[in-house]
Amino acid sequence: MASERAGRFRRQVTGYEAFMPRPLPPDPPLKWDTGLLGQLSEATTALGRLDGLADSLPDPDLFVASYVRREAVLSSQIEGTQSSLDDVFAHEVEARVSGPPADIAETVNHVRAMHLGLSLLDELPLSGRLMRRVHEELMAGVRGQERSPGEFRKTQNWVGPEGCTLETAVFVPPSPDDLPAAIRDLEVFLNDSDDPPLVLAGLAHAQFETIHPFLDGNGRVGRLLITLLLVQRRVLARPLLYLSLFLKRNRLEYYDRLNAIRAQGDWEGWLKFFLSGVAITASDAVRVAGKLSVLTEEHRRVAVAQHFGKYGWPLLELLAEWPIMTIKRASNSLGATPSTIGRLLDQMVSAGIVTEITGQRRNRVYRYSPFLDVLVDDAEPSR
Repeated sequence: MASERAGRFRRQVTGYEAFMPRPLPPDPPLKWDTGLLGQLSEATTALGRLDGLADSLPDPDLFVASYVRREAVLSSQIEGTQSSLDDVFAHEVEARVSGPPADIAETVNHVRAMHLGLSLLDELPLSGRLMRRVHEELMAGVRGQERSPGEFRKTQNWVGPEGCTLETAVFVPPSPDDLPAAIRDLEVFLNDSDDPPLVLAGLAHAQFETIHPFLDGNGRVGRLLITLLLVQRRVLARPLLYLSLFLKRNRLEYYDRLNAIRAQGDWEGWLKFFLSGVAITASDAVRVAGKLSVLTEEHRRVAVAQHFGKYGWPLLELLAEWPIMTIKRASNSLGATPSTIGRLLDQMVSAGIVTEITGQRRNRVYRYSPFLDVLVDDAEPSR
């Protein structure tokens, strides 16, 4: 049974029913009770604090780079991959990795898809075309590459436990015939709505997941869409808000809230959940940024006190960008000889800044453990 406020099921020629959502915004309009207003205020304040903090960091772009990769790992893990943040950084510096290569490739694609989406905002509106380009990057050369990367589906899909059929599915999104109209309606809302940006992001994410326009990768594209929208609307100067941590921890409620929209038209309940996630996630990001800022300043003082030399601080900055590091990568990046970098990394090992993780005499790999552990250990929301 569907709520007329959210949409309706349409019987298809072959007998099954597919859900066609009503265009946004919700009709009747959202009911702004004190609970929903309070959640919006709290989320807006937390997001503003996060956006402002980024400018106070010594190098905000390094923090953003680490956060983009952490989000890629967590968003991919929601879809069942087993790669870690260590694996992603090791892959980028061409060090040996321990995770499954296929999983690492999916996660690396997620990083590329985010960067592509951000660059496309300079030339495209939030649109079906942008979604397709991001999806194509996300699915290139990995599992699901045979499922029409960069193309909206032309066959029916469905949502439910692994192995379920169209008849036993929990939810059946719009039919291929209805899909173009559903996407057009979403495009209009994304670009014409004057709702507060966080409300717009919450409504649009839920609508995208209901439309489920791709044969694979809908969850990852839908989560990327939240961040892209907030950057496009200039609520965030940098892509720092990622809800995968919150959604991973609250997965069952996430699905229940989406289903409650479709069955009961409960947009308000969904928005309260979504805005709660924004507030928690933004506050956690502020806390992590603070920890990393203190840590890098402490290590800068160590570099000065222990006379690391002219490459000491540049190497620390490089480690903040790639917390898994090889002598070859550092040497090439800094223009120093391998022997100079090797001696400096040995000094950093003695100072407790980095750890050599191979135990080998050759082809050594170093881990900036204090920095990376903050990102890994804090990869759960505080709620």
